[in-house]
Amino acid sequence: MAQQVKNTSNMSTRSSKRKNNNNGFSRKCSSLIKEQRLRRCATMLLCWYIQAMIKFQL
Repeated sequence: MAQQVKNTSNMSTRSSKRKNNNNGFSRKCSSLIKEQRLRRCATMLLCWYIQAMIKFQL
């Protein structure tokens, strides 16, 4: 009986470790996505600025 309780507690710690690993992966993935969006946005703004400067110079 005591062995079953130990096995159950080991399984719950394993599953919580997996959840933490998945959570860490999700955080890394979401932070990379946010960074990529910011880069894309900055690039777009820069392109618009350059196009506007070219139009006004002509």
